[in-house]
Order: sequence, then C-alpha cells, then structure tokens
Amino acid sequence: MAASFATLHHVLFLVWFLPIAFSLSFFFFKAESISNVSCNEKDKQALLTLKRGLTDQQHVLSSWSDHKDCCIWDQVFCDKKIGRVSELHLNNSRLGGEISGSLLQLEHLNYLDLRGNDFNCTPIPTFLGSMFSLTHLDLLGANFCGLIPHQLGNLSSLRYLSLGYNSDLYVDNLRWMSGLSAIQHLDLNSVDLHREVDWLQIMSKFPSLSELYLFDCQLDSLNPSLGFVNFTSLRVLDLSRNHFNHEIPNWFSNLSTSLLELRLYNNSLKGNIPPSIFNLEKLEFPTLYINKLTEQIPELLGQLKHLMYLDLGRNSLNGPIPSSFGNLSHIRSLFLDQNQLNGTIPKSLGLLSKLETLFVGKNSLTGTVDEGHFRKLSKLKHLYMSEAPLFFNVNSNWVPPFQLDHAYMSSIKIGPNFPSWLQSQRSLSVLEMSMSGISGKAPGWFWNWTSNITYINLSNNHIECNVSDIFLSSTVKMLNIANNSFYGPISTFLCQKKVRKNKLEVLDAANNLLSGELSHCWKYWQSLIHLNLGSNNLVGRIPYSMGALVNLQSLRLQKNSICGDIPSSLKKCSNLRLIDMGENHLSIIPLWIGEMTNLLVLRLRSSEFKGYIPQQICQLSSLRVLDLANNSLSGSIPNCLKNISAMAFPDSYDISFFSMSLPYLYISLFYVENVQLVPKGKEMEYKENLKLLRLIDLSSNNLSGSIPTEISDLFELRFLNLSRNHLMGKIPEKIGSMKELESVDLSRNHLSGEIPPSMSNLTFLSLLDLSYNNLSGRIPSSTQLQSFDALRYIGNPQLCGDPLPKSCTIEEQSLNKSPIGSVEDDYENSSFYIGMGVGFATGFWAICGALFFNRTWRHAYFRFADEIKDWIYVTTMIKMNLVEKLRVCLSK
Repeated sequence: MAASFATLHHVLFLVWFLPIAFSLSFFFFKAESISNVSCNEKDKQALLTLKRGLTDQQHVLSSWSDHKDCCIWDQVFCDKKIGRVSELHLNNSRLGGEISGSLLQLEHLNYLDLRGNDFNCTPIPTFLGSMFSLTHLDLLGANFCGLIPHQLGNLSSLRYLSLGYNSDLYVDNLRWMSGLSAIQHLDLNSVDLHREVDWLQIMSKFPSLSELYLFDCQLDSLNPSLGFVNFTSLRVLDLSRNHFNHEIPNWFSNLSTSLLELRLYNNSLKGNIPPSIFNLEKLEFPTLYINKLTEQIPELLGQLKHLMYLDLGRNSLNGPIPSSFGNLSHIRSLFLDQNQLNGTIPKSLGLLSKLETLFVGKNSLTGTVDEGHFRKLSKLKHLYMSEAPLFFNVNSNWVPPFQLDHAYMSSIKIGPNFPSWLQSQRSLSVLEMSMSGISGKAPGWFWNWTSNITYINLSNNHIECNVSDIFLSSTVKMLNIANNSFYGPISTFLCQKKVRKNKLEVLDAANNLLSGELSHCWKYWQSLIHLNLGSNNLVGRIPYSMGALVNLQSLRLQKNSICGDIPSSLKKCSNLRLIDMGENHLSIIPLWIGEMTNLLVLRLRSSEFKGYIPQQICQLSSLRVLDLANNSLSGSIPNCLKNISAMAFPDSYDISFFSMSLPYLYISLFYVENVQLVPKGKEMEYKENLKLLRLIDLSSNNLSGSIPTEISDLFELRFLNLSRNHLMGKIPEKIGSMKELESVDLSRNHLSGEIPPSMSNLTFLSLLDLSYNNLSGRIPSSTQLQSFDALRYIGNPQLCGDPLPKSCTIEEQSLNKSPIGSVEDDYENSSFYIGMGVGFATGFWAICGALFFNRTWRHAYFRFADEIKDWIYVTTMIKMNLVEKLRVCLSK
C-alpha cells in the first residue's frame, strides 16, 4: 500500500512539474541562445521600425520593447553565436498594415514566416527579393494580391517558398524562377498560372525539388505529348482542382521512384488509369476522385504494396472491384464510392487488417455481404455502403471484429430483423440505416446502447416503437425516424426527464402514428433547428411555449388535427425560414406574420383559415413560396405583393438551410427539407430543388376584387395560381413581363376583357388555364398560347381563335386591333364630335321648347309617337312568326 501511494505521489508530482519544467526549458533555451551575446542594436531598431508599420490586434508584439534584448522577444530567434536575428515566426498573429523595408537590415535573417495574417490584398513587397540570406519564406494565406514579383527569383539560397492560398496572386511568366536553384518545397496553391504554358518544363528543372503544390492554379494541360519529365527528387505532387480535361499522360512513369503522394483529384481527367502509375513502386497516397475516369480498375493496382490511401471515388469506373486489392496490406483508406462498379464485393477485402475506412456505396454492386467480408477488419472505423443493391446478411449472433465510428448503410437490404450486431458497437457516432427494409419492434437495448451517437437516421422503414421508450443521450444532434410506425402520445416523449438535457438540432418524426396534444415542454428543446411532426394524429392547439424554440428555422406541423390560433409567441422564433401548417383546423392568418422577415416558405393551405390576407404579408421580402390555397379567405389580393423582393429580383439570400449539413470526417450528412406543393395542378414533393422555387398559390378561396396590376412586377415568379375565386376585372396587361412564369392558372373566376397580347412573351409557360371566366376577343397568336388544349380556354363564350373551334368574326378581330391614326385625324374627329354635340343640344331645345309652350303641337306629337309605336310592334311580331315557321320547317 505504501509503495502504491509513493508511486501515485511520484505520478502526481510529474503531472504537476512537467508543464513547469517545459516552460522553464523554453526559457532556458531562449536564455542559452543569447547566453554570451546580446541582440544586435541594428537588428533591434529594424524590428521596432517593422512593428510601427504593422497593425497588431492580438498584441503579439507587445514584448517588442526598446528596453529588452530583442533576442528574448516573442516570435524572434537569434543566432546564439553572433546575436543576430535569424528567424521571425510571425504566423497566424492577425497582423496587418505595411511590411517595412527595414527587414533588409536583418542581414542574417534566413527564416521569415508571415502565413495566416491579413495584409488586405496588398502586393508582395519586391524588396523581399533582396534578402539573399533567406532559406525559408512562408506567405501562405496572408491575403496578398497582384503579380508575384520576379525579384523573388534572386533568392538562390531559398529552400522553402510558400505563396499559396492568397487572394488574387498571379504570374505573367515563370522564367524568373530559374534562379531558385536550391528550392525543395514550392507551394503555389491557388496562384493563377494559366499565362505560363511551359510551367511543367520550368518546374521539372529544379534538381532538389521534393514537394510541389499547384492546387487550383487554373492550369489546363499536363502536356500529354511530352515523353519525359525530369522530376528526379519529387516526393509530393499536388495538381488537384485544375482543368486538364484529357487523359493522364504517360510521362508519369518518369517520376521519381521516391514519389509518395500524387494528388490529381477534381481535374476532369478522362480515360483509363494508365499503366505508368504502376511504376511508382513506393506510392502511398494517390487521390484521383472527382474525375471522368472510365473502364475497369486495373488488377495491377494490387501490386502497389506500399499504398496506404487510395481514392478513386466519384468517377465513372466500371467492372468489378479487383480481388488483388486483398494484397494491399498497408492500406488504411479505400474509396471506391460513386462509380459504376458492378459484380460482388470480393471477400479478399476482409484480409486488410489495417483498413480503417471502406467506401463502396453508390455503385451497382450486388450480392450478399456476410461475416467473411469483415474477417480481419479489426481496425475498421468508417463504413459507407449506402445506395447499392446489396444484401447485408449476417447471423443474428454475429459479433463484428471492429468498432465502427460511422455506419452509412442506407438503401441496402438489412432487414427484416433489426440488426442485433449493432449492440456491440460502443463507439458509434453516426448510424445511417434509412430505407433498409427493417420491420417489427425496435429492441429495448437500442436507445441505451451507446453514449457517443450524434446522428440517427432510421427513416423509411417499418419500425414499431412507443415514443415513450426513446432515450436520447446528450450527444444526439439529429434524430430522423420519419415514415415508420412510431406511436404513443408526443407529450410523453417531449416531457420525460431523461431527455431534458438534450442537444437535438433536428427532429423528424413525420408520417408516423404519434397522437395527443403538443406538450408545454419546449423549454427543454431549445437547440432545435428543424422540427417536423407532420402527418401524424396530433390534436389540440399550438402551445404558447413553442416560442421558446428561438433557434428554430423550420417548423412543420402539416396534416394533423391542430386547431385554434397560431400563438403570437412564435414571433420570438425570428430565425424561422419555413412554416408549414397546412391541412389543419386553424383560424386566421395573424398580423404579426409580417415580422418573420427571414421566412422563405409559408405553407398554410387547406387549414380552414378565414378573414383577409393581411397586408403585412408583403413585408416578407425573402419569401419564395406563398401557399394559402384551399381556405376560406375573403377580401382582395394585397396590392403590395411587389414588395416581396425575392420574387421580383434575383437575390443572394443564404438558402443553405434547405439542406442542413453535418460534416463527419470524409462525408457530410445532410438533412434535406421537403415540402408538398401543387405547382401545376398535381401535388409534388420538393427537396433540393425547393431553393429554386418561386410560387404564389391563392386558389380555392373566396377572394374578390381585381388582380393587382403590381403582381406583374414579380419578375422571378414561376408558378401563379389564383383559380377558383371571385376575382373580377382584367388580366394585368403587363403579365407578359413575368418572363420566368412556367404555370398560370386563373380559371373559374369572373375575369373579363381580352387576354393581354403580352402573354405571348411567356416562352417558359408549360401550363395555362383561363377557363370559365368572361374573357372575350381573339386569343393572341403565339407558339406558346396555341399549344395548350382548348379545355384551358372553355367557359369564355366571347373568346375565339385557336385552339378554340370558334373562329373570330371581323368585329371580334377588330377588338384586338389598336387604334391607328395621326394626331391630325384625332383633332378632326374631336372637332366633329364637339360640333355634333352643340348641334344636338340646339336642335333638342328647339323642338322640346316648341312642344312645351304650344299645346296643339304637343298633342299632335304624342299622337304621332303612339302610331309609330304600334307600327313597330305589329311589324316585329309578323317577322318573328315568319322566323319561327322557318325554324320549325328546317328542323323537320
């Protein structure tokens, strides 16, 4: 016991002493570096001048004082023999301002690191090319712009040069680089090199170059015609994210046999994987994903026994997975996903004892996956098999040799039984098993078996579970159990004590059998961002306590039996961007809805809303979808709809919420919003394409008045449905300026007048319905308007022209003609009508005055009028009898 206590005492002493010892050792190291000499005064003044030109937000240069020896300043290192400044480590210090030319006075400076600062898009100082003692120059990500100065080519001693990831650096040529004879590490990532066509020949002439980074340099050719490229010392070559768009050249066979890393991803490379790759015997890290590679994966790849990482994902490779991959005894990560691979997964992959990551999903692989495929995969952490027609068939008592962190197994056959092998996985943080054919009851252990889980997706199965049995650990951020058979009162889940410390951001329990009223326990769920309880059996009112969900961006309660008012407490949820309360039993649209200025989607269809559409709805300037169809709304359409600028102008609003991403190591998990809409008369589900939609649907209400002319200003609107209302007046004349319209339904109203000629400008129109109104005149001629069926125009008796069978008379044709005439004609017509009016008035009073004052004339006039009336009556009756006899005759 005493010995154990002594051992513990020593351990605690070391834990306490080691940090202090480390700090002291650093101090003594600094002190030793200047033990015999002090800082050179010339160097000190040069550094103080440098400091005055820099902005130092984090005060990292606070130790730079004239009262201290500069060799003990932070970020400054001196040559311990002569006391001259040799290194400046000023990286990631948020420095800005101007780099002083006083650096030239640091004659012994060989190491200058300014990476990760912000020099506000200023040019790289040209005087750096005169600091001939430099061997290390790092300006990576320091926000420099403009032309890279040719003077840097004078640094013949430079071994390390990093200019990557700056804002807008470019070169006009690379001939100046010939002076960098000692260069070993060259990083030009994101530098625009497209002006130099001979970049490959220039860079292959550096005999000591071992690392070359040319990521995203706007290069467009690897010069496949070259037979030989002399990279004699190269160990790392990164040419990713350029625009090569041709085959991998054969000169890769000339690369140094010491090449360890080859990065060619996202280059539009075509063709097959060339045999030249197989000459790189020591290759450890090839990445070729996101290209256009075709044909089969060569069996010879299995001969590269030093491979530790192979990424061929997101190409168009076909054929089987080579069984020779079982020889890659050092491989840790194998990515073959998102290709067109077929056949079965070879069991030889089960021999890869060092394999940690296996991605084979999104292929056409078939067959059964069983225990043999995982025989020696004891180190496997990340398994991605989703979206492949595979059957995961293992024994119910199987205990895997691995402990997974991530299991992506959606859309493969796992069921019908719940996978019992999951119970052994104690490290799992991501479980993706949607659409896996799992049915029956979820086992009792499932909700308690791991404390590391952050993402659970069991949607689109047939799982039965009482929601009161669900226990969420405090680590869970996403729970998707939609489209299953979860049942029980929702309040028992939301209010149970064991979930009160949750960090849930996404809860999707739509299309289940949940019942009861929404609880008052929302204060325990304040991390929620997306909430979907649609298509259940929920009843009662929306509780006031839901206002506690201040982070909520999406609220979906559609297709339930919720009643009453929408509580004003939801105003506190100012981040809401999607509200879907359709198919319920609600009352009025609240006036405060106009305060939800972040709203992108408002869907309240078929929810028994009454009253008016509030003018405040026009304050929703970011709104893309307004669906109020099939309610009992009355009054007029607000004439301020043009204020919804997202429907009027192309906008740059952040719409990333439509697809929430949770990044995990090699893959991002997405929760994609989906909404049921009726853009063209049929209900459709919108998911990723929801962000592209612009829709107004006010159909099947009791709206009256006219269509506001201002609606023509919604130039980005794609779907407009105002059908089945009591709208009157004309179709807005400028409706043709809404060039993006794909669907217009104005049917079953009381609209009158002509179809505006501007409608012929709607070239994207794929649905038009103007039936059952009081429209008149000729249908305007255009390829688009005549392409629709006559049914889209019927119910307008005065409408004529194609595609209706009724031809237009001369009078009806003239209705559509605009008046043509000169200004003089108009003046003459006006004079004529003015004169006619004066003459009429004079004659009228001359006759009426005589009749009024002369009794004999008055009696004679009325007797004459009675005779004329009788004559007209008799003549009319005779003609009508003749017409009737003729009609009867013709009918026989």
